[in-house]
Amino acid sequence: MGRRSFCGGTKTRRTHFLIKCHVMEVESFEDEGVAKLLNDWFVSIKVDREERPDVDKVYMTYVQALYGGGGWPLSVFLSPDLKPLMGGTYFPPEDKYGRPGFKTILRKVKDAWDKKRDMLAQSGAFAIEQLSEALSASASSNKLPDELPQNALRLCAEQLSKSYDSRFGGFGSAPKFPRPVEIQMMLYHSKKLEDTGKSGEASEGQKMVLFTLQCMAKGGIHDHVGGGFHRYSVDERWHVPHFEKMLYDQGQLANVYLDAFSLTKDVFYSYICRDILDYLRRDMIGPGGEIFSAEDADSAETEGATRKKEGAFYVWTSKEVEDILGEHAILFKEHYYLKPTGNCDLSRMSDPHNEFKGKNVLIELNDSSASASKLGMPLEKYLNILGECRRKLFDVRSKRPRPHLDDKVIVSWNGLVISSFARASKILKSEAESAMFNFPVVGSDRKEYMEVAESAASFIRRHLYDEQTHRLQHSFRNGPSKAPGFLDDYAFLISGLLDLYEFGSGTKWLVWAIELQNTQDELFLDREGGGYFNTTGEDPSVLLRVKEDHDGAEPSGNSVSVINLVRLASIVAGSKSDYYRQNAEHSLAVFETRLKDMAMAVPLMCCAADMLSVPSRKHVVLVGHKSSVDFENMLAAAHASYDLNKTVIHIDPADTEEMDFWEEHNSNNASMARNNFSADKVVALVCQNFSCSPPVTDPISLENLLLEKPSSTA
Repeated sequence: MGRRSFCGGTKTRRTHFLIKCHVMEVESFEDEGVAKLLNDWFVSIKVDREERPDVDKVYMTYVQALYGGGGWPLSVFLSPDLKPLMGGTYFPPEDKYGRPGFKTILRKVKDAWDKKRDMLAQSGAFAIEQLSEALSASASSNKLPDELPQNALRLCAEQLSKSYDSRFGGFGSAPKFPRPVEIQMMLYHSKKLEDTGKSGEASEGQKMVLFTLQCMAKGGIHDHVGGGFHRYSVDERWHVPHFEKMLYDQGQLANVYLDAFSLTKDVFYSYICRDILDYLRRDMIGPGGEIFSAEDADSAETEGATRKKEGAFYVWTSKEVEDILGEHAILFKEHYYLKPTGNCDLSRMSDPHNEFKGKNVLIELNDSSASASKLGMPLEKYLNILGECRRKLFDVRSKRPRPHLDDKVIVSWNGLVISSFARASKILKSEAESAMFNFPVVGSDRKEYMEVAESAASFIRRHLYDEQTHRLQHSFRNGPSKAPGFLDDYAFLISGLLDLYEFGSGTKWLVWAIELQNTQDELFLDREGGGYFNTTGEDPSVLLRVKEDHDGAEPSGNSVSVINLVRLASIVAGSKSDYYRQNAEHSLAVFETRLKDMAMAVPLMCCAADMLSVPSRKHVVLVGHKSSVDFENMLAAAHASYDLNKTVIHIDPADTEEMDFWEEHNSNNASMARNNFSADKVVALVCQNFSCSPPVTDPISLENLLLEKPSSTA
């Protein structure tokens, strides 16, 4: 909402956008002197970048282009017609650290506006004009060169491998962000190498990913007591995090841990996936099935305290743990490296300002098997004790003042989480029946995961989708926001709906996905130049339409859209399938230079390009009554192995609505269902290169079929 006023002594207004973090909030925006300068000279508008990512994108792009870097908090000074005049990220309240103070900046902008107004305005207009031209590039052809997808995938893997931290896992140095898109790309590339007989190279890439996932799960970036992951680690060891929890991280991380489990069948990875999903179910889901967007990093240390502190809800003193855990305190403290003086001493970057002196952030430095052996204790008993200790800490922590819950419902982020819940409902069927889990996992029934996914999708359909116009709104809090749906909202939701269907729910989600894709093409597709803009262009106050390609903390809308189009093209047949493939090809062609020169910046787009180039996608068709246990088992078998170049179709020929859908969209599937239907069993066919395997009727045979190396026939 922000502070608004007219400029003192002039007839002209200037606008100052503030996208702020907690440090500037306390240092500058709560300072009376700063407030006076802002109120006297500027109209201040605070922008919630989650609510209006389109506005944020315009001015962040400007700052990045002008100064070579960006980030938040973001402060940008605008003319009355919203053209940027000057901007930057963090400014201290007074001149220090070699940076001008915020008060100095305010005075200089005011002085420049008074003395050089025309020059400033022309400069801002020119900057926007140049950016608009650069960011709406068109494709020079309708598709990528044939060899580029494989080259881009290889180049991206090579570039990431060079930045790999072999000691602590992850790609790049501190601060360390999870970046699930990088993990997805490395797993995908490893699978491609293995399929082509390069098992040595495949193993190297896979080891990097698995070690990274292990280090993250054992580090303080993972909430060992309550589940889920914090935003990032300030140090290289994944230890001391920025304690904010974001929904988009949870959804993507649950998916990559699921992928790791699919590849290894190691329940370490399925446990972490369950840990994330259980955290979401317990703390982040509203009464209508909607999934909330974030929890703050800061909270009060005690009830009634006026000041909040980073991580107060999550950190522990050694004495607290001793008092709570009693006889098991020594074992627990040894396992999680808890010390009376505090444990944020593993890296000089962990706590440079001694904010966590005497406090501990749980981190696992010891191997559980070795620790149990050292104590002469069975591993299962050791893990049970740790789980019971975490439960006791959780109960005590629950009585602390909680961080603020951001109960906004953002469509794109819900789409990411719908995907992970739907996928978990079948992939986790591969866990050994003897698998045991300790708190914070509460042993959720896999079917409940599918119910969560369906409820979230239903909430969006009820509250954020217009059945007449087929358009989405971006978010919901006490009602739909005024912000329209952006590209990411459509793309991420479509992806989630495709997973909802493929992992066992009804064709109604496919119908909706196709509707949404039609709307996305109508609103965002550049039919002449190729690719998707991030906004509709209908709001004149948003000065840039960007074709976003960067796969960062979240994947780009264009990367996800290409993958969606590949998947849709494999589900429907005929001219509609051709249309989807052509749009995918044309969209990728826009980013040819990026894929050639900066593959590491677009890891998911590298996967998308390769998926599109695969000569023949594998199809698994299941035919039978969906209410049966056999069907559940066969569907789980269809998803047991990791393969992103696979489409799973399931049809019950007794369901008229389903058969009508397939008759309209892919009559081959309808014919296959009629010809292979058996009243007392579920039949599966695996099809590729225009031919299908003989039918199989048991899960093991289906799993074995899907583990066969792909055919090289084009």
